[in-house]
Amino acid sequence: MFDRLRTKLNAFRDTVVGKIKEKDKEEAVERGREAKPVLKGKPAPATGIRETLKEKGKALLERETILDDKDLDKPLEELEIALLESDVALSVAEEIISGVKKELVGGRKKWRENTEGLVKEAIRNALLNVFAAGGTLDFDEFVAKSEKPVNIVFVGVNGTGKTTSIAKVAKKLLDAGYSIAIASADTYRAGATEQIEIHASKLGIKVIKHQYGADPAAVVYDAMNYARANGKDVVLADTAGRMHTSVDLMEQLKKICRVTKPDLVIFVDEAVAGNDAVERAKKFDETVGIDAGILTKVDVDAKGGTAISIAHSTSKPILFLGLGQEYDDLEKFDPEWLVDRLLGES
Repeated sequence: MFDRLRTKLNAFRDTVVGKIKEKDKEEAVERGREAKPVLKGKPAPATGIRETLKEKGKALLERETILDDKDLDKPLEELEIALLESDVALSVAEEIISGVKKELVGGRKKWRENTEGLVKEAIRNALLNVFAAGGTLDFDEFVAKSEKPVNIVFVGVNGTGKTTSIAKVAKKLLDAGYSIAIASADTYRAGATEQIEIHASKLGIKVIKHQYGADPAAVVYDAMNYARANGKDVVLADTAGRMHTSVDLMEQLKKICRVTKPDLVIFVDEAVAGNDAVERAKKFDETVGIDAGILTKVDVDAKGGTAISIAHSTSKPILFLGLGQEYDDLEKFDPEWLVDRLLGES
């Protein structure tokens, strides 16, 4: 997965490594020139030149290469285009570029130092700094420490794998020893309750449902009451898929959150949605206040930029990545895990 972005990051690394090697050769020649003896009586150079040569000479004596802006202008421009083509939002791409530039420009590189490693580390640090904007949330720890029953509401648009993600989270919680109830709060889409009931039946979970067209907030409210009465640890609420541009439907989501006061609101979208997912995440966050995200379909030719952009643009963490259709195909999200794969380290 993320093959496209990995290829482009590696291309940038190779270009910069080439630039550094060219710089090494140029400064090796310069070192040879400056090593020549100066004849007595030769006029001293101008102060500006003297200071420049002094700085260069210091670096040469210490066997170092100094990178400057012009060495990286073109490679950084190409990297920014590559990031944008990989669904990284413009503001996020600019921050990554700034981070890489800050680490490389003006830095000193020992001549025997691993050039490729230096460039890769600069890219790695820039990406990790972007992910840091999203913060962190340990889902397992959150559930363990929260008062029971924990009310977790899932939001997102239709067709992104929200219902399947709920089933995967349910399986994860069951494996950890928790008891679960599911609230079928998607009361407007034909077949929605039947879909979640199929998953629940396979996992042995009780589904709380109302009739078609009922108030979604009432379903979640009743599910919480059921959980309290029956000693259930967690309620997972499946809401109707709402387009972020639908004011009426978004108002219904606000009512669910106002009436049932969820402990966690999780936004679900697909990794292949690109910047559309970023815009949707921001709109859902503005409307109901999401706490975290799940990215689905990561195994389906995802470019990689969506995960980076959502984490940064919403300042909310990503909890899991969906990697397939099986209940166990849910990978805990770890920024270092993703960055290592983007850089081909694992």
